[in-house]
Amino acid sequence: MKTRLHVTVWLVAAVSIAVLCGCVIDEVARVGTAVGQSAGVVTKEQAESINRSATAVSKAAEDFTPEQEYYIGRSVGAVLLGKYKPYNDSQANNYINLIGQTLAQASGRPETFGGYHFLILDSNEINAFAAPGGLIFVTREMLRLCKNEDELAAVLAHEIAHVELNHGIQAIEKNRRTEALKILAVEGTKTFGKKDLADLTSTFESSIGDITSTMINNGYSRGFEREADAAAVKMLSRVGYDPAALVTMLREMEKKLKPGGPDFAKTHPSPASRIADLSAYAKGQSKEPPARRARFEKALRLVL
Repeated sequence: MKTRLHVTVWLVAAVSIAVLCGCVIDEVARVGTAVGQSAGVVTKEQAESINRSATAVSKAAEDFTPEQEYYIGRSVGAVLLGKYKPYNDSQANNYINLIGQTLAQASGRPETFGGYHFLILDSNEINAFAAPGGLIFVTREMLRLCKNEDELAAVLAHEIAHVELNHGIQAIEKNRRTEALKILAVEGTKTFGKKDLADLTSTFESSIGDITSTMINNGYSRGFEREADAAAVKMLSRVGYDPAALVTMLREMEKKLKPGGPDFAKTHPSPASRIADLSAYAKGQSKEPPARRARFEKALRLVL
């Protein structure tokens, strides 16, 4: 009995640690089930079930390829465009693509599999989204808050930073690993029934729902937002935009956002907390070149 207990505990612990550490889960599980079978802890059928589950769990530890990220991003974009209508002003969209592409080249990830693409959403919500792979969406109402090109660049740089730092993909992987580990921990070395295997399988097929829910309903963690803000500031400085523009934009948003509203306030930390994190960039704003002001007003005159 003691031997059976030790083998059981070892098997559960080994598989669980493998999930957390991103180890070669298939190999760990197969060694463990072999030991379990020899000790009489698990049957052949149970071992096969555990090994199949471990194979599924190993998918949670794999990195997405650039191609997979691209298609996940396209699917997320389709969901967004089912919720928001695109704003069909070619001049305005070409303009934000010009600014966005310039910033992306100054980011830590200047290229993605499908490239960066920027689109205005015809919505009165104050919001912006970054889908995996480089699809960036910004609402008309968010653009209306921008008083100049530097502030527009700050909004786009923050969203590009989410792509650069793989925040969307990280959110998917975290959710999948957590759910997979929970199922394994509960089941231990018991036989995995059809429902348990179905739950595991669905965990790894819910990537689109994971990231869409994060972007639209829940938002990223404050840690992710802080990282994106820091990366955005670097981008703005490299291109020649005022890094303090992100702070001024957040202050403007703080005036307009309603706590508990359906937009940016729902999915992001409060502007005040982000401003505090960016306090070093609150001063020393540069003077805006007249040519930059002119093209900002020309391109967005209908939006604003």
